Amino acid sequence: MAEAVPVRCPACLRENGYTAPVFPCACGSPVHPPLDLSAPPVPLTHRTWSDTWVTVRCTTCGRESEWPHPELGCGSCGTVVLIPVHPLEGTGSPAGPAGSSATGSSATGSSPVGARTDPDGAGPWPAGGPVSGPAGGPVSGTTGGAGGAAEGRPAHIPPPPAPPVPRPAFRPVTIRTARDAVATAALYLRWLGFRDVRQPDGRPIPAATVDLRAPGLVAQVDPTTAPAGLRAVECVWLNGLTASATSVYFALAGYTEDARARADDLGIPLFVMDLTGMPQPVNDPADALVGPDA
Repeated sequence: MAEAVPVRCPACLRENGYTAPVFPCACGSPVHPPLDLSAPPVPLTHRTWSDTWVTVRCTTCGRESEWPHPELGCGSCGTVVLIPVHPLEGTGSPAGPAGSSATGSSATGSSPVGARTDPDGAGPWPAGGPVSGPAGGPVSGTTGGAGGAAEGRPAHIPPPPAPPVPRPAFRPVTIRTARDAVATAALYLRWLGFRDVRQPDGRPIPAATVDLRAPGLVAQVDPTTAPAGLRAVECVWLNGLTASATSVYFALAGYTEDARARADDLGIPLFVMDLTGMPQPVNDPADALVGPDA
């Protein structure tokens, strides 16, 4: 098991102990994200899908897998922070062609340190390598090699990052009772990337709203048949403000015009749920929360 390391909260400066989680690789070896303790932790104010995952390479078989990004909730002020992770080491080749030297000489004299000589005798190249021509390749007089351009890309430029793993489709649950509405909202929040979503104990009261909590999240679920009003939206915003968390509201019967306008001003995502159990965003903050970049 990995040893606990101190992580200082950027909000209250308290040091919290953190132990990196260990995950099983497909080959059976344990892997864990390589924490970058030299970089400060980043407060998590808005959770996105890309922030939720980090690529970790198995030191035994070299397999790269996506695992949850390390994060920690401060035990004093409740601030949730993302713990930086060392990026994977690239597989780039040397900046120049194979066999070239950082210090070269020509028939007429020595070239400056950090320059290389054009094999056609046209003069020294800059230290960064041959100059690119209009088509993106080297100018005439340069030669290709094992360390040269590959697929139209200079060797010293790394390949583009792999596209993010697409989010799987949400599986709705039919809503028949107030408990179903609360369970559907909790499932949807987990699908969005919020972890450890906690539901209240006991059976929900049909005529009352229900709170859902998670690290960095305060959600309100309204299973009643009346549209949610202005006061309800302001209450969930105040609860989120107190907890330094994102506020989200779910309603079965929609919202009044005043409530929607106030939510837009405060940046609160609003969702409406139909009886099929599929939440739908009804304002711009909600669209941003479930968007492809979220």
